[in-house]
Amino acid sequence: MGYACPVCDDPQADAGHLANHLAFTAMTGSDDHGAWLDDRVPDWGQLGETELADRVVDHAEETEFPQVFEESGLADHDHDGDLSRGGDHHRGDREMSDDDAAVLAEARELTKEMLDESGTAGTDDTATEDETE
Repeated sequence: MGYACPVCDDPQADAGHLANHLAFTAMTGSDDHGAWLDDRVPDWGQLGETELADRVVDHAEETEFPQVFEESGLADHDHDGDLSRGGDHHRGDREMSDDDAAVLAEARELTKEMLDESGTAGTDDTATEDETE
């Protein structure tokens, strides 16, 4: 049992997957998903997965769909031998553009800031100079 996306009917395994699908699809350029979220959950960009899931699940149709696991259809699945080349394996010989590198660097910095902020949540006496101005 899962949920159908109320915008595009894509099946999602649970409320958390539905929330992530809606948010990521909206953030990556789907005006339909963004508009749907803006209409029903105006502060969706400020919510975490659990909070967003609680707010969107009531708007989605509960549905059954076949569960497919990553291992389905794979024969012998051992990891002996060479180690994977990670993300570079999928990129092939193509070099990363300067724009792509800048976007990834900014994403790493924003993630670091977010994690730093969440680590100091609840300690008001540690405000930075920017926060006190």
